[in-house]
Amino acid sequence: MKKALVTGGAGFIGSHLVDRLLSDGCKVTVLDNYSTGRPQNLAHHKNHPNLSLHQADASDFDSIRPYFAGQDWVFHLAALADIVPSIERPLDYYRANVTGTASVLEASRLAGVKRLVYAASSSCYGLAERFPTPESEPIRPQYPYAWTKYAGEQAVMHWHTVYKLPAVSLRFFNVYGPRSRTSGTYGAVFGVFLAQKLAGKPFTVVGDGKQTRDFTYVSDVADAIVKAAGSDLAGEIMNVGSGGTYSVNRLVELLGGEITYIPKRPGEPDCTFADTSKIGRLLGWKPEVSFEKGVAEMLKHIDYWREAPVWDESSIAEATRDWFKYLGAEKAGTRR
Repeated sequence: MKKALVTGGAGFIGSHLVDRLLSDGCKVTVLDNYSTGRPQNLAHHKNHPNLSLHQADASDFDSIRPYFAGQDWVFHLAALADIVPSIERPLDYYRANVTGTASVLEASRLAGVKRLVYAASSSCYGLAERFPTPESEPIRPQYPYAWTKYAGEQAVMHWHTVYKLPAVSLRFFNVYGPRSRTSGTYGAVFGVFLAQKLAGKPFTVVGDGKQTRDFTYVSDVADAIVKAAGSDLAGEIMNVGSGGTYSVNRLVELLGGEITYIPKRPGEPDCTFADTSKIGRLLGWKPEVSFEKGVAEMLKHIDYWREAPVWDESSIAEATRDWFKYLGAEKAGTRR
């Protein structure tokens, strides 16, 4: 029986990873401080004999170190996400995403874990110029969240180089699925749109809606994570994407509803599209869930977003004021 520790295991992706690990027969330890994770995301595993759940902050090395003893695999998913709050509170993001990662790396090193998998972000590419985007694309983070996630990845590679920690980093592209975040700062498009649909409000589409995203279903991401852990790879950075890129207009078409258009935002790419040839070659991984099937699954679970905030044009404008203030076109280096 493999022993696995998941930081951020009560979060969106983390809880789906826990589902997969328990299904595979692993003994799972979850660490989560509930800054973004929710106990409800793991409630269906209540009293599971192979799951232990602990409230802990990844950046607090002394408190988390004991949980790493005897672990085979460590999955580091704990992080603060979203653009706007990272602009407003960059030091909080540094502590969570950089200091927290270094703390997990050192605890893993001292415990002698057999594999560490880091959840990196495709936001590190910023305004990419090649599509599909390979791992060799220049790194151009546009806001503190993107930078801190990339800095965390660099720490992972440093611990591998200096201490020979067997670690792998996976750069996720636009992950979606049931249990994605429902509250807090204005953020990911699915949570915004599903709450609007439940409330009978129009979808707030940015720009003309022709921008595309590499929407990747969460079960495919969990599969990539587990395959990376079970491999003998170390020191590798790999993209995880859907194999396609889909417009926001197509998403609206699948969800069904009226549209309100809001201004295009600085620092946001017109396209995200992962080149997944490396992970396919090294791990034999490929995505299985089509965009249409994934959206249909989201609609089956739409009640999950019933208590989520319902955003409209004016509340979004207020929430993203600092976004426009600090990431104006000249400062962000926006290219057309």
